Amino acid sequence: MLETQTGKKRLLLISNSTLHGSGYLDHAELELRDALGAIERVLFVPFALHDCDGYTKQARERFEALNYALDSVHEAANPTIAVENAEAIFIGGGNTFRLLDNLYRLDLLLPIRQRVAAGLLYIGSSAGAVVAAPTLQTTNDMPIVQPPSFEALGLVPFQINAHYLDPDPTSTHMGETREVRINQFLEDNDIPVVGLREGCMLRVEQDIYTLRGRTNARIFRRGFDPIELEPGSTLEGLFENTPSRAVN
Repeated sequence: MLETQTGKKRLLLISNSTLHGSGYLDHAELELRDALGAIERVLFVPFALHDCDGYTKQARERFEALNYALDSVHEAANPTIAVENAEAIFIGGGNTFRLLDNLYRLDLLLPIRQRVAAGLLYIGSSAGAVVAAPTLQTTNDMPIVQPPSFEALGLVPFQINAHYLDPDPTSTHMGETREVRINQFLEDNDIPVVGLREGCMLRVEQDIYTLRGRTNARIFRRGFDPIELEPGSTLEGLFENTPSRAVN
């Protein structure tokens, strides 16, 4: 198993909040309904965007359309108690550095880790998915603020790159591709990276990591060629030392 500390962990990590041609979280609606089930209220963490009120309004309208009430942690008198009393938590997308900085500022990392370890459903989209990893070192975002540390929630034993993009063979852009940058990360860090393309999401139930959605994920490991993982596949055994050609 990828994670052996507890079988209670429940996660839904969504690469992107909005998919081209659809509205906010429309592409994840079936997974959201299935994961939330009989839960009645969701605690929202809007700190990845500057306008927390506007972001909460958008999220509240979407979850209410699914028949779930939504409270925002930024409206709570005591954010820690709000996390401790939550039925489920949803961390939205935006700038990952701003998000993590606010989680540190309010001392919310440990309470979230503890509640998720005890079985609280964690939903994260984009930046909210990235901070579920051990660090935010594989984010795509500019460091518009400086959090106390790159260390994030560590809810999964691998790094996440949301909105993963394949190289465009017709582009004249001469900068590094996403794959090149992830391989640069692996030169100095020996931890796998899961590239979640838009339309892709990762579901964790009972220590089983399953790819959901409509697009493949791309898995990067130091010393191995990247591999493609199709929707419906699990990550079980994926990070063991199975035969593969080394990355040059």
